Amino acid sequence: MGKKQTKTVQIGDRRIGGGNPILIQSMTNTKTEDVRATVEQIQKLTAAGCDIIRCAVPTMEAAQALREIKREIRIPLVADIHFDYRLAIAAIEYGADKIRINPGNIGGRERLQAVVDAAKERNIPIRVGVNSGSLEKSLLEKYHGVTAEGLVESALDKVAIIEALGYDRLVISIKSSDVRMCVKAHELIAERTEYPLHIGITEAGTLLSGNIKSAVGLGLILYQGIGDTIRVSLTGDPLEEIKSAKLILKTLGLRKGGIEVVSCPTCGRTQIDLISLANQVEAMVADIPLDLKVAVMGCVVNGPGEAKEADIGIAGGIHEGLIIRHGEVYKKVPEEKLLEELRQELLHWGE
Repeated sequence: MGKKQTKTVQIGDRRIGGGNPILIQSMTNTKTEDVRATVEQIQKLTAAGCDIIRCAVPTMEAAQALREIKREIRIPLVADIHFDYRLAIAAIEYGADKIRINPGNIGGRERLQAVVDAAKERNIPIRVGVNSGSLEKSLLEKYHGVTAEGLVESALDKVAIIEALGYDRLVISIKSSDVRMCVKAHELIAERTEYPLHIGITEAGTLLSGNIKSAVGLGLILYQGIGDTIRVSLTGDPLEEIKSAKLILKTLGLRKGGIEVVSCPTCGRTQIDLISLANQVEAMVADIPLDLKVAVMGCVVNGPGEAKEADIGIAGGIHEGLIIRHGEVYKKVPEEKLLEELRQELLHWGE
């Protein structure tokens, strides 16, 4: 389906919405006050493909640390604020490219006005965030619990409050850990607003369950043309969030570049240690900047056959390994040389 048209919002030197590419976000899990550790993590995330980074700002010391962090990173920095409006104002003053607040817990209209005024003065966008766990009591009663309709109403109510305070550089996020509710909420809100949407499944879980929930939920939302930035929320190393987000976007044809590895599931015909080999290939190609499909196959059936659509592949033969190009056996090598031969082929690709 076609992309839903949204307004363009500038975040640092990046643009979201308005037909721009979908950007990947993550959040640091270091103490923001620890500038060195936070910068090191952001630099690793940037190298992995993170486009926008968010840091928790629970203290004034964390807000002050943003200035030094900003000096040493290359991607826009979002300050995540809850409860204390003074932290939001300080984060803006210390260089945040965007702030994330829930207007419902920031402390009343006057305090929200002070935050909006600070953002307006520096032209800093505000992300209005609503989670299923933060839904107001009145909406819980109205909809008899947490529902997609309640999430949408809550988000749009908060947007209307900020608009009434004279500001419209906004990004909306409505997240739930319930995948179906999250998908429905995004379908509903996409019809009712033109603000860019940051999408994700909140509290998705550990590496396995979180990846599956995020892939299903984000896939269903993105396939409908909804979403301008994404985060895969995982309990673990934020680097895993970037890997997963890139794969989700690439699988849906929403991001180009980087080598895609396909591999067969193994069966009784498998001639090589395919599981280990596939993992080694995936790790090996991570830093090779080619837009190619590489197949890792276990036998001569899947090798030249199933790998036909791949640009290059390797497969196990009988007592030997095969290098395959576009479905044809290109070279035969000893099995133990398969990985190195593949790397050499890729490094000299196109010469």
